[in-house]
Amino acid sequence: MRPELSQEPERGGAAAPFGVAEVTGPSMVPTLYHGDLLLVHYGARIRPGDVIVLRHPFQQDLLVVKRAAERREGGWWVLGDNSYAGGDSTDYGVVPDDLVLGRVRFRYRPRKPDQRSPLALLGWALSAARPVFSDRLGRAASRRLRAR
Repeated sequence: MRPELSQEPERGGAAAPFGVAEVTGPSMVPTLYHGDLLLVHYGARIRPGDVIVLRHPFQQDLLVVKRAAERREGGWWVLGDNSYAGGDSTDYGVVPDDLVLGRVRFRYRPRKPDQRSPLALLGWALSAARPVFSDRLGRAASRRLRAR
């Protein structure tokens, strides 16, 4: 998942504590989908299970969204919720702390053009905006950690 941040924190300077990112790609399905807009809390404390925005370790101009699976020596082991999509720590290893930008707090799912019927609009209205919760039980990540 590659978000584009509209308001990125400045290194070494004062920056807004929140910014917006747009999700592209399937790596966090079913938690996040392509086109979702995210509210990112920069500098927030990260705990296992949190959905986070980070710089890709090998291509630092690329931002990604993953789940912080566990703390390891040297940083965070991160995983996508969609194990078939790849592009996580199983490919690039531990992510250093200085590449972690913030924690995702909220998700907004824009309305699709074909959602015109009253029932479709009601369904969208009830699910469009949601907080993004941590997977404190580690269900998605723990299954993948055990499988590796």
